[in-house]
Amino acid sequence: MREKLSPTLDRRMDEIEGGVCSTPLALSLHIVLVGIRNAGKSSLLNTLFEKEIAIVSPHPGTTTDPVLRKMELKPLGPVALVDTAGIDDEGDLGNARVKKTLLRLEGASIVLFVTPSQKPPKKEEREMLRTLKGSDKPYLVVLTFCDQEAHPEKLLWLEEEGIRNPLRVDNTTGRGGKEVREALSQLSEVIVPEPTPLEGLVEAGDTVLLVVPIDSAAPKGRLILPQVETIRDALDRGCTVVIAKERELREAYGNLRDRPRVVITDSQAFQKVASMLPKEQPLTSFSILFARKKGELEPYLASLSILGRLPSNSRVLILEACSHHRQPDDIGTVKIPRLLRERVHPNITVDHARSPEGIDLTRYNLIIHCAACMLTRRAMVARLSHFHRLRLPVMNYGLFLAWANGLLPRVLEPLPEYESKYVRYTTSS
Repeated sequence: MREKLSPTLDRRMDEIEGGVCSTPLALSLHIVLVGIRNAGKSSLLNTLFEKEIAIVSPHPGTTTDPVLRKMELKPLGPVALVDTAGIDDEGDLGNARVKKTLLRLEGASIVLFVTPSQKPPKKEEREMLRTLKGSDKPYLVVLTFCDQEAHPEKLLWLEEEGIRNPLRVDNTTGRGGKEVREALSQLSEVIVPEPTPLEGLVEAGDTVLLVVPIDSAAPKGRLILPQVETIRDALDRGCTVVIAKERELREAYGNLRDRPRVVITDSQAFQKVASMLPKEQPLTSFSILFARKKGELEPYLASLSILGRLPSNSRVLILEACSHHRQPDDIGTVKIPRLLRERVHPNITVDHARSPEGIDLTRYNLIIHCAACMLTRRAMVARLSHFHRLRLPVMNYGLFLAWANGLLPRVLEPLPEYESKYVRYTTSS
């Protein structure tokens, strides 16, 4: 146990261990532990970390909400392990917990299917294993309570399902934890990493100019995550990075000997930035790059034609993936709704939410989603797939602001594969 420090230092250590000073959650692979109640998921989490970080109890339903802890697991890199409520939870509250568990599974990069060795398989376990076998997610089966005699039905079921060498863990002694960590590390060969913001756009020696307004919603003393990721990606690729606020852009651009390979701006400054640059200068935004990074631009491009055809009684849902303090000029609650009413129709109804969970999406004519920098790629792809199944058009902040400022297709020119798709979608509408 860590020695108790002063309140300030102790809180700072909690922040470091909890990830405040480490790799952002959206850049970490999410490893989700799933199983029935009292399967030993929380105990397994403690075993993997070799210390008590999750509350354990013999009473079913101890874990009510997903519990997330971060660690470095080479060669996977930064990972977030997520303990979840049991998939056999009961009652109205239990059903709500199960829904949260299934939501976590959608965004998982790897699944640890945890099943108690001393009990026969439950119906929910059989269904979950069939689901995992039919998905594209890598998963591992972990038998817990291996200090006790294994139930023959459990072993027969796993053998029938083709699981001949499940991982075995005794959480009372920690035996087997090392083997689980090693098995997770070996999955690095099948994990497809999330693309970086500048992938395929720049080469070593290029100059990248970033326009970084410091708005009132930015965290004090820090840049927002898309800006930080893009700077690091450019440096990793051997590029020269020039950073300026929009007020200094003209001078910064004029001081450059050669034209930048690309200028990337905050979407809120699109109009001002575009007016300062030559028309031949490639220009895009952080939000558009992250729409590509976190999923796929095509669903947003396919919805562009909807903007000009929304009826006067339309309802639009603006979705943001992070929680931040609302400011008087907030992009999601103020700027985009104002542009919608100016450019589309004054009577449009605009709602806001942090997540689509629990919302009747069939009420809406359009969704406008943020850059999703706080979501994993898998989680965002799951959202887009859900919208597609509902035949619900979805738009990205950056593309909407480019459309509202008359900057399409210019801001797609750095992404030639999408520029051609834009032409196809807009000419066929």
